Amino acid sequence: MRKNFIFLALIAFFNVTLAHTSLDAGDQVKMVLAKQKLYAGQYIGALNVYKEILAKNPDDAAVLYYIGLCNYKLNKLDDAESSLQKAIATNKNIISESYLLLGIIHLSQGKIDEASGEFNTYKAKGRSKETEFEDVDLYIEQCANAKRLMASPLDVKISNLGLVINSKYDDKAPCISADGRKLVFTTRRPETTDSPMDVEGDGKFFEDIYISVWDTVNKKWQQAESVPGNVNTDAHDAATSISPDGKQIFIYKNDVQDNESRGGDIFVSKVVSNKWKTPEPLGKPINTSYWEGGASISSDGKTLFFTSERKGGYGHSDIWMVKRLSKNEWDKPVNLGPEINSEYDEGGVFLAPDGKTLFFCSNGKGSMGSYDIFKTVLENGKWSKPVNLGYPINTEKKDGPFVLSADAQTGYFASDRSGGLGESDIYMVDLSNIGILEKDGKKKENNGLSILKGVVRDGFEGTGMAGADVTVIDESGAVVGSAVSNENGEYFFTLKGNVTYTVKVSKKGFKTTEEKVELKLGNKETYSLEKQFLLHKEK
Repeated sequence: MRKNFIFLALIAFFNVTLAHTSLDAGDQVKMVLAKQKLYAGQYIGALNVYKEILAKNPDDAAVLYYIGLCNYKLNKLDDAESSLQKAIATNKNIISESYLLLGIIHLSQGKIDEASGEFNTYKAKGRSKETEFEDVDLYIEQCANAKRLMASPLDVKISNLGLVINSKYDDKAPCISADGRKLVFTTRRPETTDSPMDVEGDGKFFEDIYISVWDTVNKKWQQAESVPGNVNTDAHDAATSISPDGKQIFIYKNDVQDNESRGGDIFVSKVVSNKWKTPEPLGKPINTSYWEGGASISSDGKTLFFTSERKGGYGHSDIWMVKRLSKNEWDKPVNLGPEINSEYDEGGVFLAPDGKTLFFCSNGKGSMGSYDIFKTVLENGKWSKPVNLGYPINTEKKDGPFVLSADAQTGYFASDRSGGLGESDIYMVDLSNIGILEKDGKKKENNGLSILKGVVRDGFEGTGMAGADVTVIDESGAVVGSAVSNENGEYFFTLKGNVTYTVKVSKKGFKTTEEKVELKLGNKETYSLEKQFLLHKEK
């Protein structure tokens, strides 16, 4: 993802290095070493070197700025704020980015007016030939967005999922199956007392993937646990989505010791007998030598949305779409275009069960600060202009990714907002008073979807039949869904409820079967109907 402050630090570093005649030769060498660690994401290592330099140069505004930057990256906002204020108080050789970073910290603290003041000070002090103003204009606009959206809050109820899901550590990236009964997420909690830590990076435990199952009797989430099977490793393992049928987890892996995941790639793990298999890379053309960070697949398994920093994009991280050609083959990926992707970062992509509403995160011009959640709708072959989901789902903090149940009544998202149990927590939002899938946002009587799933079986052997074509036709005769049964004979659809459909199942060499199916709509939970089909060989 885009590292705006690393970029700003790079500009500042070269300006400051030239003016650093007050540092002796040894400290100037240490500044270079600290810079290398900083750019490599080794924030603790960089901070320790900067502190060594500060011990001999307590009033050096540049060193104080970099200490503030490191603390900001480590989410130690109070320490960062203190260092930046000391840097500014020296009133000598101040790096102008000190005002910018201080403004961003104020914005993340909800001090919008103070943030605007620091941004405008930075803009006034910057030198037009050496300083980029694009970012400060973005932050000034985000302050205005925050005031506007907070003045018109949504009629939603947000609740922390509590200690059955969250911990005192970083919990993020919720992924939910379409029926709302499997919740997968990424956590940085330790599994054991000797769990490995990213010592040179941010000092936290490595990411792992956890899962919780919905208790249908007591109507609550069960205690989350490490995903059973061969998924989590000693390196970073992060969930980015679970397939609508709950049988595949798409995973981001970045392990310098593993040639297949070095640099960041997308993997997939499939469940067999309640255990998740070793993740396999999606391969080309989805994974490249560039960074790929996450994926979400459509209910019919035919379309995949993912994020990538490959060439041909509009910013650093863009959203791409790719169509499936066969079981193991994908078409050429297509960028979603400048209406969706900006010069900033887009990520955290989730395709709603309706197959046309795409939720994603962006830290661009429509945000309230940091990352916000947006939605866009596919209309007549084009994606609509993204809309900010609004306050209080979005705040001045980092919010998202966001996922939605098939009935569109419940959403889940991650946020590092104040009042949580850890650095970032997972929250549930009750959407029953709004129409989140509607263009105008207003609640409709039939606002969500239901699930039709089952298995196509060989009528003689009774085993699941792969490669069967399953077609769903509505009451008007229009085809509203089509899929091919997987290796276990399974199929899965999300469809409008309170409708009677005709389901046609066929495969070469077998007699086609056709049946009427009444799909109801759930009142409080997503309605799910399981329907089996038998195919018999042609005589």
